[in-house]
Amino acid sequence: MRYEIGSRIKKYRERAGLSQLELAALLGVSNSRISNWEQGLNRPDADILAALCRALRCSPSELLDVHLAPGEYSEKERRLIEAYRERPEMQKAVDILLGLEKNG
Repeated sequence: MRYEIGSRIKKYRERAGLSQLELAALLGVSNSRISNWEQGLNRPDADILAALCRALRCSPSELLDVHLAPGEYSEKERRLIEAYRERPEMQKAVDILLGLEKNG
């Protein structure tokens, strides 16, 4: 059995400009484990998916190929979420501005 997630891991890894070795180091796993995932020989455990998505700079829905119903997010909302995820240094300020976190 081949797991389809492997091709998406490779796609997002390459898009993030990471080698298999670099991704492995970020996740604390072996290079061969990354290779096996990408070849579809096995798949990442559920407990590593969040770290994998952060390292690949993609959402769980992108990595797992699970899509929301059309119209659930506008294009602007989707871009805003992507920008928020790509700028961790700004997340606290945005959270404060939106009232999601109290300042000080």
